[in-house]
Amino acid sequence: MQLFGVALVAVAALAWAVLLLDRGGFWRLREWLPEPAERRTWPGVAVLIPARNEGATIAATVESVLGQAYAGELHAIVVDDQSDDGTAAQARLGAERAGAAGRLAVIGGTTPPPGWTGKLWALEQGWGALDETGWRPDYLWLTDADITHVHDTLARLVTKADADRRDLVSLMVRLSADGPWAKLAIPAFIFFFRKLYPFAWANDPKARTAAAAGGCVLLRRRVLAAAGGFDAIHDALIDDCALARAIKRAGSGRIWLGMADRSHSLRPYTALGEVWHMVARTAYAQLRNNPLLLAGTVTGMLTLYVAPPLAALTWPWHANPAAGALGLAAWLASAVAFAPTLRHDGRSPALAPLLPVAAAAYTLMTLDSARRYHLGRGGLWKGRAQAANTRASQGRETGPSDYS
Repeated sequence: MQLFGVALVAVAALAWAVLLLDRGGFWRLREWLPEPAERRTWPGVAVLIPARNEGATIAATVESVLGQAYAGELHAIVVDDQSDDGTAAQARLGAERAGAAGRLAVIGGTTPPPGWTGKLWALEQGWGALDETGWRPDYLWLTDADITHVHDTLARLVTKADADRRDLVSLMVRLSADGPWAKLAIPAFIFFFRKLYPFAWANDPKARTAAAAGGCVLLRRRVLAAAGGFDAIHDALIDDCALARAIKRAGSGRIWLGMADRSHSLRPYTALGEVWHMVARTAYAQLRNNPLLLAGTVTGMLTLYVAPPLAALTWPWHANPAAGALGLAAWLASAVAFAPTLRHDGRSPALAPLLPVAAAAYTLMTLDSARRYHLGRGGLWKGRAQAANTRASQGRETGPSDYS
C-alpha cells in the first residue's frame, strides 16, 4: 500500500513538472492585446449580441459597444431571444446613452429549431439580418449581453487582427467574483481553461489546438462564411471553442486568444451555487458525454490535485518520507502555477495553496453535470435544457462557454 502511495504522488509530481515546463507556458499569462494602431481608415464592424432576459445588464453592454472610440463604420444588432424582462427596451436605452440610436437594430428572436442551441440560433438570426441589409463589413464582433468594454477595445482587437493577419481574435474577459467561494473558484476556472487549452498552442497556426472565449470574439466575416457560418456548429453547447476550431480550419489557421485587462463581465458570481451552475451546465459536454472520459477525468483530478496535499499533510501518520516529500513538491508546483492567475484577478497569491480545494469542487461539479445530462437537464440555461436537443452532436464539444 505504501508503494502505491509513493507511486501515486510520484506521478503527480512528474505531471506537474511537465505542466510547468512543457505545456505552452499556460500558467504565465503572456497574451495581451496591443495598443491601437495609428491609421487613416478602419474596416467596418458589425456587432452581434444575443440576449435572453438580460434587462439588468444589456443597456451597459450596448452603451459600451456603440460608444467605442472607433473611426470605422460600426453598427450593432441585438437579437432579443424571447425575453420577458424588457431586454429590447434596455438595449435601445443603451444605444441612446451612447448617442448612437441609429446604429442599433433590435430583432425579435424565434424558438430554436431542432438541433440548434439558443445562442447559436440567435447569432444565426443576427447574421441573417445583417445579410438582408446588403452591408458587408470586414469583421463581426460577437459579445455577450452582460459584458462591458472600455472605449478602445474594438480598435485594439482590429489592430491585433490586421497586424498579425488573424482570422479570429478573442478575449477572456474578467469575471465578477465577490463571494468567498467565487474569489477562489473563478480564478480556478480560468486556470483550468488555460491548462486545457494553452493559449500559446491555440495561437500557433501549426498547432491543432483551437480555443476562444465566447464573451468577446472578433472574426473576419468572409472566413465565417467560408466555414459554413453558424450553421456549421449549430449544435455545439460549448460554442466558442467550436467556432474557433471551424475558423482555424477554414481560414489561414491564424487565430488568437488572450486575456482581457479592461473588459468585464457584469454577471455576479458570489455564492458557490452560481459557479456550480455555470460549470455543471456544460462540463459533461466537454467530456463528450462519455462515462469513460468522465472516469478518467475524475481520476486525473484526484491524482493531480487532491493526492499531493493529502500525502504532505498526513506525513506524520503514514511515516513515508518519500510520499510526503513528493506530495509537497507537487502541491507547491500547483501553487506556483496558480499564483499568476490569482494576481491577474486581483487576489492574493496566498490563496494558491487552496487550488486543490477548488479542484475537488470542480470534480464534484463535473459529476453533477453528468447526472444532469442523464436526467435530461443537460445544458440548462434560462429555462432551456439544450443538451437533450443536441445529444447526437456532442463529439465536437471542445471548451467552456456561457450564453448571455
